[in-house]
Amino acid sequence: MLIADDEKNMRWVLRQSLEADDFEVVEAADGKEALASVDDLPPDVMVLDHKMPAPDGMEVLRRIRAKAHQFPVIMLTAHGNVETAVEAMKAGATEYLTKPFDLEELKLRIQHAIDVGEMAAEVQRLREELDRDYDIDGIIAADTRMLEALEMIRTVAPTSATVMIFGESGTGKELAARSIHRLSSRGNKAFVSVSAGALPETLLESELFGYEKGAFTGAMQAKPGRLELANGGTLFLDEVGDLTPTVQVKLLRVLQERTFERLGGTRTIEVDLRVVGATNRDLQQLIAEGAFREDLYYRLNVVPITLPPLRQRPSDIPRLVAHFMEKFNAGTKTISSDALRLLSEYPWPGNIRELENTIERIVILSKGEEIGVHDLPGEVRAGARPFEPGGAAAITLPDEGVNLEEVELDLIRQALDRSAGSTAKAARLLGMTAKTLEARMQRLGL
Repeated sequence: MLIADDEKNMRWVLRQSLEADDFEVVEAADGKEALASVDDLPPDVMVLDHKMPAPDGMEVLRRIRAKAHQFPVIMLTAHGNVETAVEAMKAGATEYLTKPFDLEELKLRIQHAIDVGEMAAEVQRLREELDRDYDIDGIIAADTRMLEALEMIRTVAPTSATVMIFGESGTGKELAARSIHRLSSRGNKAFVSVSAGALPETLLESELFGYEKGAFTGAMQAKPGRLELANGGTLFLDEVGDLTPTVQVKLLRVLQERTFERLGGTRTIEVDLRVVGATNRDLQQLIAEGAFREDLYYRLNVVPITLPPLRQRPSDIPRLVAHFMEKFNAGTKTISSDALRLLSEYPWPGNIRELENTIERIVILSKGEEIGVHDLPGEVRAGARPFEPGGAAAITLPDEGVNLEEVELDLIRQALDRSAGSTAKAARLLGMTAKTLEARMQRLGL
């Protein structure tokens, strides 16, 4: 709750009354402070005085709406008239109240504004999800292994089981997770996504669990975490192999007890959510290395689903190419059979994401109505296949005396040679993250 009023006594009265009803209140003494508070942390609802300095309430309201903030705003004024009320409502006020007012009436207006705001947000969320094709029938697949994965999604979605999705980067793990959510009884609730690999440990903790005011430097107000936002719905936890030991312990408790505390807080919060995890890493290997908790692995891996890489489902590539061609050029261009053959033969180390980006680039840069071989990227025209671990020609084993460290060194050197020394590219060739590759290189003295 943000209270913006230049009268100190009014702010004090409102704060005391609203905090008694369990609202978390932030105050602003003028328009400048109000706008700064909104930029720092948009409130759930705002009580805004019409007449106050620098700038006045009406201008504050206009600027808030100009920035597309949709939270409810209740306008207060000591100079109420029909023209002012009409102006406020046109500017985007949710409610309008004239001073002096009854506190109980204000509370009723606030609750009504919150209810209306939540309904509008839910409608908008549902519209956005419907506009995006996350239904399982929208996943393009004919390959047997992919069809088996989709059948597993259909089977597990209506249950409450925790699901673990395995697959290389770009294979569609988040799409699969959204399909599980949409097909479940939680499909009309929130789908909240967080990537463990994209955030440093301290930020990941605050994003997941939220924090209380004063929990750390800069925590000026309390903030709910992704776990609270996903209450009643689904939490998609991507790149779980990158979770730090501290976060692993806390997440294990959430999975076991469905409870946690915000950072800096003592109040135990209960949540009802489904967790869908995803990783492109070998969790059992991480367990053997002591980098991942075995008990957390079993809590997450209740129902495992593996999405095959695109190189293992080449029969799906023509269908995917047709889909992306339609998406990016609305049928105005065609593609030659030779170009389509090369696209189908290329192993796509970046999987579907790489294929999609490639088709978009080809459509934009190609000059003619038909996309030919000459329009394809050089690596696709060359048909260069990245090194695949476990391939038939990957390595020749001697009759005896295998030194695994030497084998590992040889494979890493091959990948680095093919990647011109780029650890990021070499990691993709070896089917691991750059962080894992760098750790192994350091261990092996490379």
